[in-house]
Order: sequence, then C-alpha cells, then structure tokens
Amino acid sequence: MARLSRESRASRPATARARRLAKAATERPASRRRKSSGETPYHHGDLHEALLKAAERVLERDGLPGLTLRAVAREAGVSHAAPTHHFGDLTGLLSELAAIGFRQFGAAMAAARASATTPPERGMASAKAYVAYAQAHPGMYGLMFRSERLDYSRPSLHEASEASFAGLARGVGASRQEQISEESLSLDQAAAIARAWSLVHGFTMLLLEGRLSKILDRAPEGTSAEMLLDAMVRSTGGRPPRP
Repeated sequence: MARLSRESRASRPATARARRLAKAATERPASRRRKSSGETPYHHGDLHEALLKAAERVLERDGLPGLTLRAVAREAGVSHAAPTHHFGDLTGLLSELAAIGFRQFGAAMAAARASATTPPERGMASAKAYVAYAQAHPGMYGLMFRSERLDYSRPSLHEASEASFAGLARGVGASRQEQISEESLSLDQAAAIARAWSLVHGFTMLLLEGRLSKILDRAPEGTSAEMLLDAMVRSTGGRPPRP
C-alpha cells in the first residue's frame, strides 16, 4: 500500500506538467494560431478590399484563366471560403473587380484631360491615357471588356461602366462643340462616339497583342506607338477621339 502511494505521488509532477503544456497549447494567442495556419488577420470590412487587391494581383500575374476563388484566397492568405462569403461566386468577384477597373480607367482619363488646355490637346491626352492604362493594367483592361464573364446587374459594375460611357459621350460632345446626352443620341452622335471608341480601342488591342510591330518596324526609325497614335488621330481630320 505504501509503495503504491509513493508511485502515485511520483507521477503527479509529470501529470501536472502535461496538463500545463496542453493548456498553453490551446490558449496560445490567436495571432500565433493564424500565423501557423498561414491566415492573415483582417477586420470584416478590410477583408473585402484585401480580396479585391489580391484578385487584381492574381489577374495581372496569371491572367484571367488563373483567377479562381481558391487562387485569390491563397493570395490573400485566408480560408478558401472567404471569397465565396464576400462575392458569392467567381462572376461576382470578377464583376466587382471590373468595376474597380472602370473607375481607375475613368479617373486616369479625367486627370489627363484636366492637364491639357485646348480641346484638341485634351482629346489627345485622353486617348493617350486610354492606351497607357491598358498597357499598365492589361489583365484588368481585358477583363473590363469580357462581358460574358461579368454581371452588369450588380450596382457597382453598372454604375462604373455607365460613368465610363458618360465620360466618352461628354468628350465626343466637347470635340464637336455640342452637348451630347448619354440617354438619347442622334445617329450622327452615335456614329461619332462609335468612331472615336473604335479607333482608340482597336489601336489598344492591336498594341497589347503585339500586332502593331509589323507597322512600327516599317515606319521611320524611332517611331513609337504613341507617335503612331498621334498621327492616326490627326489623320481623322483633326478631331481627336475623346474616350
């Protein structure tokens, strides 16, 4: 009996130490647990923005085929369920991302127009800003014009795309020295907007795809894409497109 009692007392320190270690493991700070699991702490509102920023990084790095909900979660360092919780599905995420693109796009062109003085200079500055944005953000620019992947019923995307079109209509109206309503267009006004947009958008797509290299290689030495765009605009009769 005495021998059993001594063995019981001898085992107590080891048992107590095991309990302390187990308690410390379960009560370690939440920040340490996140770090070990690879997740990043975010406030609820911050996570929405963090996921969109992560999505933009994935898009520009891996292209649209590489942009999946899991890839975005991995890039942001959060659980795989987080993007679904915030955006519903991939279409929802892409639509919110495209809305950001349209807003950035419009802001870049507005800033370019504000830096110029005369209507022709503002038109040329706007056209160059259009191309420059696409060159700096090719993934985002491509997404903005992939309508089959987007949901335009989402308010943020609808409003951003409508604002972009309104800017285009105002710009073309200014170059024609007339007021153009984006709600109702005459055939001549519609043709003017389509002509301006087609010229700059077509040029941009050819440039991004490397299809202008044959023309630039045959042009006078030192001709840049910007110089080619400038010459194209001037050859339309001196009315720069106002995208």
